[in-house]
Amino acid sequence: MRKVYANAEKALEGITFDGMTVMAGGFGLCGIPENLITALRDSGATGITAISNNAGVDDFGLGLLLQTRQIKKMISSYVGENKEFERQYLNGELELEFNPQGTLAERCRAGGAGIPGFYTKTGVGTLIAEGKEHKDFNGETYIMETGLVADVSLVKAWKGDKEGNLIYRKTARNFNPMMATAGKITVVEVEELVEVGELDPDQIHTPGIFVQRIIQSKDLEKRIEKVTTRAKGE
Repeated sequence: MRKVYANAEKALEGITFDGMTVMAGGFGLCGIPENLITALRDSGATGITAISNNAGVDDFGLGLLLQTRQIKKMISSYVGENKEFERQYLNGELELEFNPQGTLAERCRAGGAGIPGFYTKTGVGTLIAEGKEHKDFNGETYIMETGLVADVSLVKAWKGDKEGNLIYRKTARNFNPMMATAGKITVVEVEELVEVGELDPDQIHTPGIFVQRIIQSKDLEKRIEKVTTRAKGE
């Protein structure tokens, strides 16, 4: 099966629909599949449930889909950088399912591994635990969390070959490997696309078996959310 597509729009053709669930890799703006997110916005799909650590910023990343009201629900860990997200949530226009960050990562990993649920101590005794099954193990109380699976996972990697084998770079690795395994269809954008056999097998983070479609990124911005520098002379 040919996995390489000419651009983000072609890579999403035929797989977006109203009411879909989408996973989007990244942490803040680091390692986000920015071209694919823009193409998802342009697809016109509405009523989206978005699973992502956060919601980008107001004019970039998933924030673009919040601007156009295409997202119905966010399953997230941190949303503090997006004023439009805050406005929609406080006005009852957006559903939100908060997760501790490690729990969100494990829910994605579990979904990709075919694990429907698991127990964790994180969140016991807090609002996170309300309505969830509790169980004691060795005298400690745990709550059950469910694995997450998406209709489409949008992933960003540093290098990939034409079979979809992927290598992530440093912090941009974040949620991307787990989400790559948890999509019914996984679409990846890479900064460098190489021929099969050029990647060192020992360096591959995500095997190509998990990837259905791949593009080479174009016009990358690589924004920084908050630039912090020292004053001259310090």
